[in-house]
Amino acid sequence: MTVDETSLTSGTTSGPSDSMLSVSGLRASYGQIEALHGVDFYVGRGEVVVVLGANGAGKTTTLRALCQMVSTKGSIVLDGVNISNKSTTEIARRGVAHVPQGRGTLSDLSVDDNLLAGAYIRKDKGVAADMDKWYGVFPRLRERRHQLAGSLSGGEQQMLAVARALMSRPKLLLLDEPSLGLAPIIVQGLFQRFSEMNATEGITMLIVEQNANLALDIADRAYVLEAGETVLTGTADDLRHDDGVRKAYLGY
Repeated sequence: MTVDETSLTSGTTSGPSDSMLSVSGLRASYGQIEALHGVDFYVGRGEVVVVLGANGAGKTTTLRALCQMVSTKGSIVLDGVNISNKSTTEIARRGVAHVPQGRGTLSDLSVDDNLLAGAYIRKDKGVAADMDKWYGVFPRLRERRHQLAGSLSGGEQQMLAVARALMSRPKLLLLDEPSLGLAPIIVQGLFQRFSEMNATEGITMLIVEQNANLALDIADRAYVLEAGETVLTGTADDLRHDDGVRKAYLGY
């Protein structure tokens, strides 16, 4: 594989000191099995960063580790504050919103109530205004605001999961395989909204995704994981256009 060493690097960097997220030496384990082996990466303020890799590479575990949903070691700094030893609830309160693989909507609650649940950590009076804003971004949800979440289509449930996460006004939005199980036309619309939200709201995003073409289209930078280690990092354009990288890591 031929890689332009001026634009693509093996391993990672901890990034600028003012990054929204800076991760160093991140290890994660399920019982005695270690799934991440000292990963380093960063996400700049207002960036969209994508994590790519094959099944079992450690992508989902990376997001779960950031939220302390698995046993972890290493440093996780969010907006200048070390959150490595914080609880999952405290991490959410400090501004991390996680949309898990498989969406995870509250199926027995209405769309309205799901959005209200997303704002449970807030104390301000802007919840109703934010609901209206995200209904504007996802108009299908407005049409179904009184329906139970479990009765929505897969695409509508993914929209709801994203909107519910955004109701917490996160500093960092984590998205785990948002395209999973959705029709291509739905996925394209969803990723277009991600791009628009980043551009208009400045929302910082870390996205795990197997659809490399679509993910790189909206990303600033990307990391490639293999077997729990970061093997490559570069700008989205660098990774998309290098023939060796596409064949070795991205599968197209």
